[in-house]
Amino acid sequence: MCLLCLLAIYATAMTQRDEMPPDTVQHLDEVVVTSKLTFREVIPSQKLSGEQLERLNTHSVADALRYFSGLQLKDYGGVGGIKTVNIRSMGSNHLGIYYDGVELGNAQNGQIDLGQYSLDNVDEVTLYNGQKSAIFQTASDFGHAGSVYIRTRRPWFSYGETHHLKASVKYGSSDMIRLSGLYEQKLSETLSTSVSAGFLNASGKYKFRYRRVNVDGTTAWDTTAVRQNGDIHAERLEANLHGVLPEGYWSVKAYLYNSERGIPGAIVNNVWRRGERQWDFNNFYQAQWQKSFTNRFSSRVMAKYAYYRTHYVNRDSTQLPVDNTYYQQEVYLTTSHVYELLPAWSVSLSYDLRWNKLNADLYNFAYPTRWSNLVAAATAVDLPRVKMQASLLASIINDHTRRDGNQPTLTRWTPAFFANVYPFRKRFLSLRAFVKKSFRMPTFNDLFYTDMGNATLRPETATQYDAGAVFNKSWEHGLLRHVGIQADAYYNSVRDKIVAYPKGQQFRWTMLNLGKVHIKGIDIEAEADMEPFRGLTLTGRLQYTYQDARDVTDPTTPYYRDQIPYIPWHSGSAILGADYGNWSLHYSFIYAGERYNEQENIIYNHMEPWYTNDLALSYQWKWQKARCKATLEVNNLLSQDYDVIVNYPMPKRNYTISLNIQY
Repeated sequence: MCLLCLLAIYATAMTQRDEMPPDTVQHLDEVVVTSKLTFREVIPSQKLSGEQLERLNTHSVADALRYFSGLQLKDYGGVGGIKTVNIRSMGSNHLGIYYDGVELGNAQNGQIDLGQYSLDNVDEVTLYNGQKSAIFQTASDFGHAGSVYIRTRRPWFSYGETHHLKASVKYGSSDMIRLSGLYEQKLSETLSTSVSAGFLNASGKYKFRYRRVNVDGTTAWDTTAVRQNGDIHAERLEANLHGVLPEGYWSVKAYLYNSERGIPGAIVNNVWRRGERQWDFNNFYQAQWQKSFTNRFSSRVMAKYAYYRTHYVNRDSTQLPVDNTYYQQEVYLTTSHVYELLPAWSVSLSYDLRWNKLNADLYNFAYPTRWSNLVAAATAVDLPRVKMQASLLASIINDHTRRDGNQPTLTRWTPAFFANVYPFRKRFLSLRAFVKKSFRMPTFNDLFYTDMGNATLRPETATQYDAGAVFNKSWEHGLLRHVGIQADAYYNSVRDKIVAYPKGQQFRWTMLNLGKVHIKGIDIEAEADMEPFRGLTLTGRLQYTYQDARDVTDPTTPYYRDQIPYIPWHSGSAILGADYGNWSLHYSFIYAGERYNEQENIIYNHMEPWYTNDLALSYQWKWQKARCKATLEVNNLLSQDYDVIVNYPMPKRNYTISLNIQY
């Protein structure tokens, strides 16, 4: 393989030499040779990268994920509102979030607030259902029902370049100002560094209309007001060091996020709760090293330390005062190895060790720690018309509390099988399917939260079945340049679902394994690129999701076989763009159909469909050696009143203007 690469480079050099006059200094573009073992993915993914991310009216990773099929975003409103993601109606805790290859963890409650992660330094966001179907990965990658991979920008320098500088400023509604900067420096031929920083400040105030209608059609209340206590002040800092090895690479990352924000709370019967505030100080440090020792064998080692501090205060005079601080620590070590037995057959072995600890200043707190050992073995076959992958993950987990000592050790075996078939030699059509079993551990809050946790909880178990097809076709000439269509039908079964259940009097609750959910769904995604005439490029991306997610826990309950809360039967999005010369115009549309906010599907719990229209106009130009871009964004163009979560009204029409400079 190396000989073929050298021959290709030599042929390129000879071609360029023949086209250039004699005695001219020649320069060859950078050639990156990567192990072929890394990229044997069986199931294609949903992906937004590069210019696609820039065209969207998005500021955080959570905003970008709204355009993926099969995901539901829980958004509590405003610039600093909490944003979490639910995958195919199985819940947020079944979705793994990876930042440059290392999982983001939260053992306390399992929720990753994706609003904290800016897109300013992100090159690509990718969604995999089932798992990332490449066997050269960490053991934890095999354990989730789905995964989101966030890949940040890696320095790349053309001939003669030694540094890059990127800066942007955004100002918009809710008194929002957002600053970001990126500096990249080439230290040597094999070493580079980058520093990214961001600043966000906003009052969080926006107008909303709060209207509720009685069952008989009369108006219960209709109020127009300004959302209060939604302010946020946040800083982000990220530093990276990248190195190149013979047949490999290494990198080191440090990440810091610090914020203070108000939590506006729910609006019920025209009552505004304004006493809640939260301070977050999150930082983590991670490193990875990867090397191919031969054309057949590659290894990867990664390590991470994370420290999260959350301070929550509730001074609402109508409730008991709360002033608590939580401290999370995580240590993570992983090693992965892949070996090619035959040209079309590879095997891999991965091991993860994770340690989590939670401290808090609560009375009678359990002070839990968790040791997780994960071992995954996988094999993949890559034939011209067929790709297959099988994996088996063993998870051994032990919890310990200062109050109760060691808890029983839990061991789970979770297999998976993926297949992709290409009926035609040119591979423009593929048929795919997978079956997978996964589970998610109860969080520390589920198990040990004071007067609410239940230490005997069993893990939630999910079984997934998926079948689909992908069509991809490109043309060099003509109006239509590219068409891509993906369609999947799936069935998921979730057992031992963890739910909060009332016990006794005084509104006390506990956590129990009560739930069984059966989920049927269809995901469809289509994209196309057109060039009506030279200079004008049109792009389009459509996504549709149908989900029927029924609670089948207990036939005696009034909500048996009802749709589970906040899952619409129909949802979708559209992204349309036009680029001509220095001008760009982009439109995006998001729709969520009717749904219910409680377990019973009755009219009192019914929520109407909502949709938003967003528009962005950009102009870019060159100024000396810098590239400049100015953008005007109008979000919720028709100023629709809607809630994603009941009683948490979203902003009406709002605006953003931004300036980006790259040097």
